[in-house]
Amino acid sequence: MVAATERMQRIVIEPVTRVEGHGKVTILLDERKQVRQARLHVVEFRGFERFIQGRPFWEVPVLVQRLCGICPVSHHLAAAKAMDRIVGGENLTPTAEKMRRLMHYGQFFQSHALHFFHLCSPDLLFGFDADVAIRNVIGVAAKFPNLAVQGVMMRKYGQEIIKATAGKKIHGTGAIPGGINKNLSIAERDGFLKDIEQMVQWSREAVKIAKDYTVTNLKKVAPFGSFDSNHLSLIRQDGAMDLYHGNLRAIDPLGKKIFDQVDYQKYTDYIAEEVRSWSYMKFPFIKSLGPEKGWYRVGPLARVNTADFIDTPEAEAARKEFMAVTDNKPNNLTMAYHWSRMIELLHSIEKIEALLHDKDLQGTDLVTKGQRRDEAVGLIEAPRGTLFHHYRVNDKDQVVMANLIVSTTNNNEPMNRAVEKVAKDHLSGVTITEGLLNHIEVAIRAYDPCLSCATHALGQMPLTVELVDHEGKLLDTKSKG
Repeated sequence: MVAATERMQRIVIEPVTRVEGHGKVTILLDERKQVRQARLHVVEFRGFERFIQGRPFWEVPVLVQRLCGICPVSHHLAAAKAMDRIVGGENLTPTAEKMRRLMHYGQFFQSHALHFFHLCSPDLLFGFDADVAIRNVIGVAAKFPNLAVQGVMMRKYGQEIIKATAGKKIHGTGAIPGGINKNLSIAERDGFLKDIEQMVQWSREAVKIAKDYTVTNLKKVAPFGSFDSNHLSLIRQDGAMDLYHGNLRAIDPLGKKIFDQVDYQKYTDYIAEEVRSWSYMKFPFIKSLGPEKGWYRVGPLARVNTADFIDTPEAEAARKEFMAVTDNKPNNLTMAYHWSRMIELLHSIEKIEALLHDKDLQGTDLVTKGQRRDEAVGLIEAPRGTLFHHYRVNDKDQVVMANLIVSTTNNNEPMNRAVEKVAKDHLSGVTITEGLLNHIEVAIRAYDPCLSCATHALGQMPLTVELVDHEGKLLDTKSKG
């Protein structure tokens, strides 16, 4: 096997661009230039499970969100939900729960806007093979200035929601064990209501852009990196999509329930993790199906597929249109992530509008507590998918065990399968160009990965591709950025 591998030509994409965090792709071509293997490697190490051991449990919701500068609210709230149970305060006051939900929907709104308008829109607007000089957010701003402004202003709105509920736009402190540390003032509420109609309208337009792209290009996008898969998400007791709280539901590619309404405190009875030598990121799977068949997708596509309905009217109407494309069976198209993501964007702003009119946000009963526990799990739907936080605490209030399964980890196997399928469909037996390599990155971006939940890199992101012959000799190098 080693000898066979040594005879392969190896192409490396490092780093993958326009995603949060750092990763690389390796592609092996045989002597006939056929793709034999394609893998997504996460090359960063995430050691927070160890970093926080020995720390007081009440510090955890603030500490763990340093995992990420893009989705810190998700880690903040998942950890806070676990610590709620540690202090016996999981039955939050109405003000506490609604403030957290407002924070959470603000996070969804800004994160989905960032990904759609800044990171993936260049591929959708200009094409996968477009000149790299224009296939970026600067190119979008030049040709579609109104769209670029819309994306910036939508993200800003979500960030301001986070600031008002968490204290800061990034790495806030709003959620504490058993509740929150502030409510929403009338002045803050009125400031958000002033712009709410514009945000709702822009969200409707974003759904239309994603829908029209998918439907118009269905023959092209249907096979692109697509495959049948299981799907997993939190679900409300009545079957509605719930991004903040619920029980676990998993369905197979045809929509049959694998398990349903599972208390996530017992997630280890249903979910296991596999380790592979070539990635720092683990591979979760459903225990009853095993690692070979039990892998699943999470995130917007999975949540729309698993939900029986969405409890906001415009997003529910959009969900029905989405499901009609596949005759109300699960949608397994990788590129449909973009459309489902915009449905969630619309759902989030509908939820934000309803919450802003709720007088509980000005309540003063902020914290509760009850019987102390020494172990707890906090689960939440992050923008990128289901997020698991599991902690054990000793009698000195110190964290002694932590296990985190971040959203992108849940999507690890599907992303690798998407990379392999696109590579085999588009790179086998052809002269490889930058545009063809971008096809690989397009498939990865559909999942909006936060690789190892790393802080978003700023500045220029270079791409270097090396072509090596069967003897290991460097034949060619191409770089961009």
